[in-house]
Amino acid sequence: MSPSALPKPLQAAALPDFVLRQFDRASAQPDHRQLYGILQRGIRDAVLPASLKLPPTRALAEALGIARNTVIHVYEQLALEGYVQAGVGRGTFVAKVGPRLVVDRSSAPAPAPRSDPLSRRGSRTVSEAGAARIQWGAFTPGVPEVRMFPAQIWNRLHSRLWRDATPGQLTYATGAGDAGLRESVAAYLQGTRGVICTPEQVVITSGTQQSLYLVAQLLADPGDAVWLEDPGYWGARSVFGAGGLKLVPVAVDSEGMAPTPEQLREPPRLMFVSPSHQYPTGALMSHSRRHQLLEYAAAQRVWVLEDDYDSEFRYGARPLPALQGLDRHGRVIYLGTFSKTLFPAMRLAYLVLPPDLVEAFARALIELFREGQTMHQAVLARFLAEGHYATHIRRMRAVYSARHDALMQAIAHHFGGHLPVIGGDAGLHLVLGLPAHVDDHALAQHAQRAGVTTRPLSLYHMCRPAAGKGLLLGYGTVREEEIAPSFTKLAKVLRGYL
Repeated sequence: MSPSALPKPLQAAALPDFVLRQFDRASAQPDHRQLYGILQRGIRDAVLPASLKLPPTRALAEALGIARNTVIHVYEQLALEGYVQAGVGRGTFVAKVGPRLVVDRSSAPAPAPRSDPLSRRGSRTVSEAGAARIQWGAFTPGVPEVRMFPAQIWNRLHSRLWRDATPGQLTYATGAGDAGLRESVAAYLQGTRGVICTPEQVVITSGTQQSLYLVAQLLADPGDAVWLEDPGYWGARSVFGAGGLKLVPVAVDSEGMAPTPEQLREPPRLMFVSPSHQYPTGALMSHSRRHQLLEYAAAQRVWVLEDDYDSEFRYGARPLPALQGLDRHGRVIYLGTFSKTLFPAMRLAYLVLPPDLVEAFARALIELFREGQTMHQAVLARFLAEGHYATHIRRMRAVYSARHDALMQAIAHHFGGHLPVIGGDAGLHLVLGLPAHVDDHALAQHAQRAGVTTRPLSLYHMCRPAAGKGLLLGYGTVREEEIAPSFTKLAKVLRGYL
């Protein structure tokens, strides 16, 4: 609207008619809401100018045919909100509410349209998201069997601790996590994974994603490079990308992460690896590759993030000790989680840090997240200390091994040896390899419509032109007797793409 088109300010004598023209006695809207809206808009739009005296409440009520108390109520509300000023014996006047911003659209350039309300970073995060909407059923990868969680034992421990709960356990967390849990985690890792640490080096977090976020915030700046396994864990890619880091895909071979000579000439700030069971290919990093990466990290001052997400489940052989146990220069940060061994909704994980990083991470955890879950942490500490965790791991290892074998038999029954199985000796999933011409993304969508959940291998690649084709088949969420009929459904769909 141009300045010449703006309504002209009214004089006091014209104000009753101005209100009367807009007041509708037949309206379903209450009288006070109508009158308030008329006067508020008039003042806001400068039709009723500053210092204009409003009619006495009795006179305006008689002109509109409404109760005087209604007008009094409206005047009081306008005064409360700063639209009018009232003085005893002086009357009620329009207040000065500030200059009105007027844009002459005939001369001012129109702002560039922006259809996306998100920031560029937000749009990229959402558009490149890898998290699946479905997290249960055959053959959802990355999800454990939660129906066999020992809930009765957990509830008994939970009730016992709640009876003696202290205020400190129910308020905001103030440190690196429950002391008992940190002690239990350190003892467990030393005994089963060869991790060299003290309880003071353990920091409890609300999941691996939060652990990665803390690393990105505290150990890297926007623009710093991070090496990521390709194919690799989409969650790390999302967190580091949202933090403004430069994502560098590094190919994975049968021995694990395999940087090229060109990549070695440009050291990153961070290196993210899953040496005990590469995600998603299942590759086991060899001893020689481990020593090479550790020597490179020490020489170039690179932080190595070791994601040991499901090393408890290995069938037929003991897992290699953690990379962290081989580190002699304090460059490895060890990431673990209870999501795969207990249940994902627990949202408890941990970092094992070099001693000089612990205080900074603990302070940042409090500052950025105001951590809690102290009671859950205390229950989990008892759960580990009393041996229930180790018992549950042994039980689930046998269950997953049987399900793994049943899935391998189903694959052999339908396809013999025509389709390769990749990384099928550990964890909660395997990869069914596919010919290069197969659109594994379309295949996964088709399978979903048929009632089977799977994930395309190509989704885990950053270098899409060179992406391998395959399907991730998780067996953690499907009972042994349900595997064969579920795979039969998938095989029917799959044959149409071969």
